[in-house]
Amino acid sequence: MTQDIYSVHAYDYTLPEGLIAAHPLPERDASRMMHLNAPTQSIAHMQFKSIVDSLSPGDLLVVNNTKVLPARFIGTRRDPEGELHSGKVEALLLHPQGQDDATVHRWHCLMKPARKLKVGTHIVLPNTEATLEVIEQGEAGHGVVQLHLGESSSPTLPLEGEGERARELDRFMQTHGHMPIPPYFNREATEDDKERYQTVYSEVQGSQAAPTAGLHFTNGILDQLKQKGVEFAEVTLSVGVGTFRPVMVDDVRDHDMHGEAYTLPQETVDAIKACKMRGNRVFAVGTTTTKTLETAAQNQGGTITQAESGWSNLYIYPGFEFAVVDAMLTNFHLPKSTLLMMISAFAGSREWVLQAYKEAVEQQYRFYSYGDCMLIER
Repeated sequence: MTQDIYSVHAYDYTLPEGLIAAHPLPERDASRMMHLNAPTQSIAHMQFKSIVDSLSPGDLLVVNNTKVLPARFIGTRRDPEGELHSGKVEALLLHPQGQDDATVHRWHCLMKPARKLKVGTHIVLPNTEATLEVIEQGEAGHGVVQLHLGESSSPTLPLEGEGERARELDRFMQTHGHMPIPPYFNREATEDDKERYQTVYSEVQGSQAAPTAGLHFTNGILDQLKQKGVEFAEVTLSVGVGTFRPVMVDDVRDHDMHGEAYTLPQETVDAIKACKMRGNRVFAVGTTTTKTLETAAQNQGGTITQAESGWSNLYIYPGFEFAVVDAMLTNFHLPKSTLLMMISAFAGSREWVLQAYKEAVEQQYRFYSYGDCMLIER
């Protein structure tokens, strides 16, 4: 019996825990790639490096140039009365909310364990005079903290101008912050993650998770595509922690999609127009790139004509009509996830996608962020 496409249970599958890739392969482009051809519903198994053969001269490859912030801070708790406790506490900085001066920065964050982090509590960070002071406590672990860098953390003070202040904060994060790697890695972040959990073209800081389909690309692969005549364009979508938020409702249409900030530049708009006019295809690297392009298309009546930026809470599941993207590179996603729903919509058949996932399990593909990938052509 065919399951209702709007039931969250229709997007479930069984994955052996041993197929979850907790670490990247030694080489970025050594991953395998499953090729799904939607018109013929055929499945082929190949190496990621063969993506060069999958694109034609004049095709447009669109990537998300967002960069993950090493904004997870782990320390000890100093309560409002000044007592220092030994247990570990942490805060993941999400969005800046303001700045009092060069050394004090306010951030919306996720705190853990939130019940112990009352207003007035300081998270004392190791090997630095910096602290995170809790100034607001919200629901579900959310709150607002003030990051006090301290003079030893910012030896170049006083700083002049927003650019210098941003660079000083970036240096602090790079030195004392941890990458917010996915919980299913079941390990702590390492120094290696600061490089490997970023794409080689990452540029605009602001994400709490990587656009993982892009992790497979090397500069060498990109050079080969350029030499072939493939065009390139960029968007920015700041991937939020909501990307890991499970669907907690039975009917997927009742799920509340989180918003993510995005920017679609005019250069990319022009590149898409030119690609479509010459009869070539738009290849989106990842669900985040797809979400950005389709958000803009919806906002502009079905055809992208101009640059835009804003917040997207576009929720794509079967029945959605794609207006821009012709092919998508994506990793393998969690059961019952909105991302699995999106690629089911893109491929045109939930049943076929789940059959492909079953075959991937049988073929011992590596799953999730550091895993193998799938190329879907419509």
